[in-house]
Amino acid sequence: MHIGKAIRLERIFNRNTGRTIVVPMDHGVTVGPIDGIVDMKEAVGRVVEGGANAVIEHKGLVRCGHRAEGKDIGLIVHLSASTCLSPLPNAKTLVGSVEDAVRLGADAVSIHCNLADEAEATMLHDFGKIASSAANWGMPLLAMVYARGPKIENEYDPEVVAHCARVGTELGADVVKVCYTGDPETFSHVTDACCIPVVIAGGPKLDSTRDFLRMVHDSIEAGGAGLSVGRNVFQHKDPTRLVEALNMVVHQDVEVDEALAHVGE
Repeated sequence: MHIGKAIRLERIFNRNTGRTIVVPMDHGVTVGPIDGIVDMKEAVGRVVEGGANAVIEHKGLVRCGHRAEGKDIGLIVHLSASTCLSPLPNAKTLVGSVEDAVRLGADAVSIHCNLADEAEATMLHDFGKIASSAANWGMPLLAMVYARGPKIENEYDPEVVAHCARVGTELGADVVKVCYTGDPETFSHVTDACCIPVVIAGGPKLDSTRDFLRMVHDSIEAGGAGLSVGRNVFQHKDPTRLVEALNMVVHQDVEVDEALAHVGE
């Protein structure tokens, strides 16, 4: 592995566990300044205090307070986007470059690709382009790969998710982010088919913190490498304590009930 890439990966993964807690905060482009990420310095500060490994931001937000006081946190710059206002909201387009991320001092870049969408060909082309550029710069690439389109009946279907993860692996990502399939047995099918770390997405905000911690716990049991979850973290009533609980589950192999007690629920 490129030495620069190895060094940067250590900034977004725990060296001892090989796992990560990533909190995406790129939602402002997609859905606007929703609760939890209006004040970016405050939002980042909360997850920094909890011990998150990295956050994901678009390039223009880094100046709004990425590095909070106290502990440091890894920076992943997101390079693709679309908005919910578009008639084609699942068609992601490139809005940044690996060079942009290098100039910002990023530790990694990320892209989003929706398989089965009408714009799949363009997104796959962009994926390949960014993967090559990232490799040249020694910049780790996290690929968010989902199946969303007319032919997809269930984006959480284990075979569909495994296909998404394999696409991310084969096109050159260093980490792939996919939907959780619902149970450890089926998710192990996803992780077994990848030779890179697989992290889970959070999806819509869950009503239960227990359900969230259980999902994270079970994904790791199935060979997952952690999580890349936004709303279920930054919209929680106490993001700092929740991230501390996630650290217990992800990096200390603590059971769900003990982690839940730390949150006070």
